[in-house]
Amino acid sequence: MSNSSNLKQKKWLVFYTKSRAEKKTLDYLLKFGFDAWLPTHKVLRQWSDRKKKLEVPLFNSYIFVNDIEANIPEVLKVPGISWNIRHNGKPAVLQAKEQEAIKRFIETGLTLETQAIQKLEQGQQVQVIDGPLKGQMGEVEATYNEDKLYVTIESLGQQVMLSIDKGLLKPL
Repeated sequence: MSNSSNLKQKKWLVFYTKSRAEKKTLDYLLKFGFDAWLPTHKVLRQWSDRKKKLEVPLFNSYIFVNDIEANIPEVLKVPGISWNIRHNGKPAVLQAKEQEAIKRFIETGLTLETQAIQKLEQGQQVQVIDGPLKGQMGEVEATYNEDKLYVTIESLGQQVMLSIDKGLLKPL
């Protein structure tokens, strides 16, 4: 298959959304005519006075759009979309077998947990692999919660500490 015809083939492209905006972003994508998918699962949340089952995104801040690569700039204009996830310099694509596995997991109705593959520790040197800070290097200062880390990035002779999704970091 030639590269130009490959660019015209629809694929499940992966996008990063603003924090906690996945469902609203899905609504916008569908409203604008995009074929979008937000895998969700049910979790049991405990409050001091009650328990409640909630449907939450399986992958925080990730959404999938079935489209051609040439339309990525149009998807990026949709409110709530932050950027296109890239892998090895190319747009990341959810493969059919991966999508089927996710669907099977969701259909089981079991409580699911997701986490980044790598384990990042305090003091570890890391590099941002995607997003606006792609290529920047820093040091893990502390864990914020299960999904985010505080990372110090030195630039312009200043130390900037930010909370960043650990899925956007690779250990050095």
